[in-house]
Amino acid sequence: MAMNATAEQHDEDPRRVFRDVMARFATGVTVVTTSVDGEVFGMTANAFMAGSLEPLLCVVSIRRAALMHDRLMTAGHFGISFLGERQRHFAAHFAGRRIDHLAPEFDHYGPTPVLQGSLAAVTATVVDTAPCGYHTLFVGAIGSMTLGTDDPPLLFYAGRYGQLARSAALESITPPGFW
Repeated sequence: MAMNATAEQHDEDPRRVFRDVMARFATGVTVVTTSVDGEVFGMTANAFMAGSLEPLLCVVSIRRAALMHDRLMTAGHFGISFLGERQRHFAAHFAGRRIDHLAPEFDHYGPTPVLQGSLAAVTATVVDTAPCGYHTLFVGAIGSMTLGTDDPPLLFYAGRYGQLARSAALESITPPGFW
């Protein structure tokens, strides 16, 4: 497909083109967690974002058919653990490719679990939901935030896990003040 081509110009399925286009947006990898009746549940997700600085909000998009969807609706709270490169096995495990010998450990902030050893984690209470196609956007008021390891992040790009290339030029860049 040419750079400026559209699905209509090539009689392609627009959903396929959309997936291909969106796959070009590199994202971090997270594990969304919650607990229901004392049992911890987790799901790998990359559809997560900061929502607001005032008040502190975050947003995660969960497919309505996913088991996690009903668990979040029931629990009313969730944790987001940001994965590092060395945690790729957790990404696979919580994406449904269970690793039998893997026994993830969690820290709990109130009723909300987060994965130990992650780069950072937030916990949130669901304050709003919004339908979004066959997903629901869960808006969470931040309850706790923790910084974890300084490991490089686990990235997802074009349907594959990747890693951040290190460069001296990038290391010297100071982010703008609004970050």
